[in-house]
Amino acid sequence: MRIARFKALLENIAVIVAIAVAIVYVPRLFPSPPLKDDLLFSTVYYDRNGALLRLSLAKDERFRVWTALDQIDENLIEATLLREDRYFYYHLGFNPFSLIRGGWITYVSQGSRQGGSTLTMQLVRMRHKLDTRSIGGKLEQIARAFWLELNYSKKEILEAYLNYAPYGRNIEGVGAASLIYFDKPPKKLALTEALTLAVLPQSPTIRIDKNTSFVGEKLFTARNELFNNYRKKFNIDDEEAALFALPFKLRQIENLPFRAPHFIEFLAQEDYVAGRSPEVVHTTIDLNIQTLLETHIKNHIRQNAYRGVDNAAAVLVDTADMRVVAAVGSADYFSAAIGGQNNGFAAKRSPGSALKPFIYALAIDQGLIHPQTVLKDVPSAFGVYEPENFDGGFMGPLSAQQALVKSRNIPAVYLSSKLTSPNFYEFLKRAKISKMASEQHYGLALTLGGGEVTPLEVAKLYALLANGGVLSETRSRMDQPLEIGERLLSREASFIVLDMLSSAPRIDGIVAESDALPIYWKTGTSRGFRDAWCVGLIGQYALVVWLGSFDNKPNPALVGAVSAAPLFFTISRSLKSTRSLRDPNRVAPSTIKRVEICLSSGDLATIWCKRRAKTWFIPGVSPIKVDTVYRPVWIDKTTKQPLCAGEDTANAQMKIYEFYSSDILALFRRAGLPKREPPDTSRCRNRLIAGVAPSISSPLANANYAIRLSKPDERSVIFSATSDADAHYLYWFIDDEFIGVAKKGELLSWEPKKNGRFTVRAIDDRGRFDSRELKVSIIE
Repeated sequence: MRIARFKALLENIAVIVAIAVAIVYVPRLFPSPPLKDDLLFSTVYYDRNGALLRLSLAKDERFRVWTALDQIDENLIEATLLREDRYFYYHLGFNPFSLIRGGWITYVSQGSRQGGSTLTMQLVRMRHKLDTRSIGGKLEQIARAFWLELNYSKKEILEAYLNYAPYGRNIEGVGAASLIYFDKPPKKLALTEALTLAVLPQSPTIRIDKNTSFVGEKLFTARNELFNNYRKKFNIDDEEAALFALPFKLRQIENLPFRAPHFIEFLAQEDYVAGRSPEVVHTTIDLNIQTLLETHIKNHIRQNAYRGVDNAAAVLVDTADMRVVAAVGSADYFSAAIGGQNNGFAAKRSPGSALKPFIYALAIDQGLIHPQTVLKDVPSAFGVYEPENFDGGFMGPLSAQQALVKSRNIPAVYLSSKLTSPNFYEFLKRAKISKMASEQHYGLALTLGGGEVTPLEVAKLYALLANGGVLSETRSRMDQPLEIGERLLSREASFIVLDMLSSAPRIDGIVAESDALPIYWKTGTSRGFRDAWCVGLIGQYALVVWLGSFDNKPNPALVGAVSAAPLFFTISRSLKSTRSLRDPNRVAPSTIKRVEICLSSGDLATIWCKRRAKTWFIPGVSPIKVDTVYRPVWIDKTTKQPLCAGEDTANAQMKIYEFYSSDILALFRRAGLPKREPPDTSRCRNRLIAGVAPSISSPLANANYAIRLSKPDERSVIFSATSDADAHYLYWFIDDEFIGVAKKGELLSWEPKKNGRFTVRAIDDRGRFDSRELKVSIIE
């Protein structure tokens, strides 16, 4: 009988235990929403080395950073449990003994008010914003605490409490408190710091003296009282204990770092557009280099304030991994006078000549030039577009390398007009330059800064040169993968253009020492003196410097070489001093060769060429022919007249003459350097000597000319061509109809009478000719 009763008792106990276990653990078999789901969080921005750049407010105006329990210092966890709820692991959300004791002291003994709340009950009160001063509120708190214990583990509850708890002012959670007060994550807290945070939730308003930042006496005392209890439970050495006698400071919210503000807002805008709300962002910024750029910009603006230069922006990109190392959006973020909160490194601005290297690179790839190809810097018209050089003058014949380094506009526009598949506009579109209008909107003016780009986009383009012509997007976050884009330029053209840029002489007084690393750089000045640029590659970095104003006001001081280049080289020197530069070791591709050319023409040198040099050459791509500037002419010693082909040269002397086109000869004369005129060979008409056919410069090949009858200055098409030195006249024809004759170097105008396609021919008085097609549309 007794055995049967004992068995029945055991069975009842087993049922009760099973029910209890089911009540406690069965709810946990069903997923519950994370306890963090009800919260809004700040975003923590770090630099690439872990330095805090900014801690933003959550949308409810609180500083709150969710921190996992395993990322919180054990001392802080233990101290919090010791102070708040030492029986946390033994109750189911409420402690009856604590509640009875708290009620007795509060209501019977009339002592200081005590709530008797467990850590779980405190979490419930904070999470559901309960008023627990009434009996009904307290009962709801107990019930919700019990429900919480049934649905969540002790670890989840403890983690949630440490992230909900108030730590003074609008700071909630140990993550935000640790960053704000101690500038470190909770995992790295010292014992004195951990115990300080442990006492704050019960006394969040007795933190610090705002005038001195030292902790108040009440907080100091509360912290040390907790330490005395803590020592009884844990072994603390005397050396560490001595630290608790020292006064200490807590950083105030007002002193939180506010670094790289434009860059942080740039990232925040990206996240907003993408619908993201990241809690932690590890940026690619290097705070030390960011500070270096900010300091140099402020100094440069201060030194140039007398010239009205008041704003600048800069961006530095590591071309090896495309990470943005530094980005400064304005000279002073807090200056309303300069619109300092506008982000200059992401603002669309006219680049002036800063993008000319890419026109030359495209021309190299398309077989139009090599570095020593002779281009003409002469007055030129490209349809209705008549570009001018920055200085208003013309330099005549010069090599492509000189034209790029000296930033001559006419050669650049000429090359741009010859580009096909892709042309310059198509190249920029493929490079993902944003917000571009139609190609017709820009025309050839795009060559000279007619479009707009951001400094960050310019850095991406120059990084393309550094990376052998392959496009990659810049990266702003350390976890952002490197996306390798398409090849836009050949390795050969990229290397050659950089080699051309490296020949640019440094501006006097900027760099005195010799540099171990070459700098490949280019300036730009927008039309109307509104933007000054200096862009280039130094070591592994692409550096872009922009000066201007956000209200677009013109300033004659805003010239790239005068205002932007000094800042560019100052930053470059400082980068060298930081020892962060690496030599990318740019080696010439094996597919390019060096050939000897005649400097006067850029063509293969003949035995008569007097000035020679070596240049890079892409076999099968680069244009190459034999020089025709230097030509031999046999002169009869008696008559002093030239001999024609086949005549007896026994009494003759061979002389070498330079045969330049008419426009180049005119420029030499204008510069006071007239060239010796080649002899008249007109009597050799029936036995032609070698020469160069005319070259039509206007109209453009296959162009569509709109003739507006309502505008007198748009009723005609201008014809012009260059001719060889031995030519005197040019005869112009439309299809088979003669329309006029012009002396060499003169222009001719033609007024079309009907729509259609026409063939234009220019024939010189030696019978050599050039032709091209054009289309005419007459608009009433």
